[in-house]
Formats: sequence, C-alpha cells, structure tokens
Amino acid sequence: MKIGIIREGKIPPDSRVPLTPKQCQHIIKNYPVDIKVQRSPGRSYTDEEYEKAGVTLSDEVSDCEVLMGVKEVPIHQLIANKTYFFFSHTIKQQPYNRKLLQAIIQQNIRLLDYEVLTNEKGKRLIAFGRFAGIVGAHNGVMTYGNRTGLFDLKRMKDCHDYAEAKSIYQNLKMPAFKTVVTGTGRVAGGAVEVLEAMNIRRVEPADFLTQHYSEAIYTQLSCIDYAKHKVNKGFDTQDFYGNPQDYESIFAPYTKIADLLINGIYWDNRAPQFFTKEDMKKADFSIRVIADVTCDIAPVSSIPSTLHASTIADPVFGYDVEKEVVTKPYQKGVVDMMTIDNLPNEMPRDASESFGNQFIEHVLEELLSQNSAVIERASVAVDGGLGKHFEYLRDYVEDLS
Repeated sequence: MKIGIIREGKIPPDSRVPLTPKQCQHIIKNYPVDIKVQRSPGRSYTDEEYEKAGVTLSDEVSDCEVLMGVKEVPIHQLIANKTYFFFSHTIKQQPYNRKLLQAIIQQNIRLLDYEVLTNEKGKRLIAFGRFAGIVGAHNGVMTYGNRTGLFDLKRMKDCHDYAEAKSIYQNLKMPAFKTVVTGTGRVAGGAVEVLEAMNIRRVEPADFLTQHYSEAIYTQLSCIDYAKHKVNKGFDTQDFYGNPQDYESIFAPYTKIADLLINGIYWDNRAPQFFTKEDMKKADFSIRVIADVTCDIAPVSSIPSTLHASTIADPVFGYDVEKEVVTKPYQKGVVDMMTIDNLPNEMPRDASESFGNQFIEHVLEELLSQNSAVIERASVAVDGGLGKHFEYLRDYVEDLS
C-alpha cells in the first residue's frame, strides 16, 4: 500500500501532520507500506526532517492509494477515486461543508473521518482532543488575565512545547476566580490537566455553587450536572446520549457564579444549549470569558455566543450581549470568546506525535486488513455514495441549494 501525506490546503493553514518523520520511517520499515510526503513549507515538521528520515518527498501524490491530511481538503484539490483520511466536519450536517461531501461522493472518494474511527463499543480510537483541551484551557485562562489585567500568560503558540508552558505555570500567581469545565472526555481531561498544572484548586460542583473561596478554583461537570429530563425526575446517562432532545439545561446556577467557562463536551445537535442569548443579558450572568473548545457554530451550538471560529492569529473576539453581535473584546457589556477550531495547532509537534502514535497503534493494521469493521464504521462516503452508517446524511447531501 502506498500512503501519501498531503499538504494542508485549508486557509488559515494548519501545521500539524498525521504522521511524523520518525513514524513514517517506522511504518516503512515494519509494514508493507510505502509513504510519500507532499512537499509543504508550512508544516511543523519540515520537508528536510522527512527526507532525513528516508521518506520520499514529491509535489505529486496522485499515485498513492491512500491520502492522509488533517483538516478539510479544498474541493479543487481532491483527487478522484482515492481513499482520504481527514477531519471532514460533515457528520453533524455542518452546512459549510455540504458541498465538500457532495464533491467527495461525486468523485467516488472513500472518506474515512478520524472522528468516527471507533472500536466495537463506540469509543474513539484516534483524536487530538487532549491537546485541544490543553490549549483551550491555557487560552481561556490567558484571556481572563488579559480581560482583568491581573496577570499575563504567554501564548501557548509562543512556547517551544508543552514542557515550557508547564514551567511557566509554576510561577504564575493567580487571583481568586471561578472556572467551570464541561465534559468528561479527552478534551475536558486536557483542560483539567492544565488547570491542575496551574495549581488551581478543584472543588465539587455543589461546593462551587455554595462555598466562598479566596483562591482560584475550578469544577468539572458531567452531563448529570448540567441537564435533566423534561418529564422524569431521574437521570439516565445512556438515555441522555440517545435522546438528548428529551432533556433541558440546568446549567443556570453556574452562570451566576463562574467567571470562566471552558466548554469541552461533544455536543449533539438535538441537545439543549447551556443557556440562551437572553440569559446572557441578565444582570446576574457572571461569566466574562468563554473558551469554547467544542466550537459548534451558533445557532446550532451549545454556546449561543459562538458566532464564528476565531483563529490562532486573532484568538479572541467580543460578544456584545445586548446587540448580539461580534465586537472588540475586553469591554464592558461584552463576553470574551475564545473559539479557535484548530487549537492543537498551537503545539503542533506534540499533538502530531501523539496522533500518529494512536494511528499506528489502533488504525494502521485495520487499514491493511481486507475486512475491517473499524474502517467500515468510519467510511462516511464509499463507492460513490454514503457509507452504511451515514445514511442519515442523505437529505444533507441531496440538498443542492
């Protein structure tokens, strides 16, 4: 099998890679696989590093059966009749990528989306989630420092690596403020990892709401803490995952206490929002900074003020709660929004190495096998149509408007 590592075509560019030079070298040596890397000036791992590892460099990868990238491939760069791996951002019927999935089907491309590479229990096998949470929490705390002027935190992208960032945390003097982290998966785990490294004290949700603290604290919420059934008094986690439309938000008490919200959930389009735009206008809405790592774009989103994704170059925008529009951050009457949608790209080498290791451990042999349930479950498109697990996207791809 010949695998091509494609250059990233989406703007703004992403410098992460699906496989590092050493990982490519390992695969070529130990598997029946050849790898070709498309030349690119913008990667965190340079062309020279790949070449030094003995990997073939080329401007042309059309002779490769499998093409691997990170972000969405621009339609005009797609090569027909290939197998592609990338994050397509189509499985939630995102309107901005409808034409991309239509083009993929029309060009008889097999699309394997990293987000749906799962084991038989439905657990994801490969993700950048931990690093999204790490950078998201870092940026959220940084934004709070910028807003209040009480401390200054160096950008993660300006640190050599995560180790440097952690060394900075040891000398960071924090004021007393309250942070809520939502979620219990990889993203939230990465966020908690940073808050712990910053020596911010963890407290239980009930204490967060009722006790007074003279130090920086945080709490972590699972779905039972922020949602309840509309009719039944009990909470069934599996029912919530299967039927989120039957639940409503009980997040309101945290909006009256928290200063910073770090949103790290996987949000189902049918699930309730944490709060509404009208809630944000209330005098007792205390949240001043939202780091929305989830970054679903409003109005179909868990956070109604996530009006667009911000960028690494311009990470924070203001949300004017009265006018409901984007404005400059750090103003009165404004909630500061950090909504970068490619957060791991602020620490691309660390994130890429971890991602590639997961691919080798969990996916590579599945790709090489003749009949893999893992590959089948991740095939959003195949043989000129939708994969059998993605028929729910039928109306999405057939809407030609």
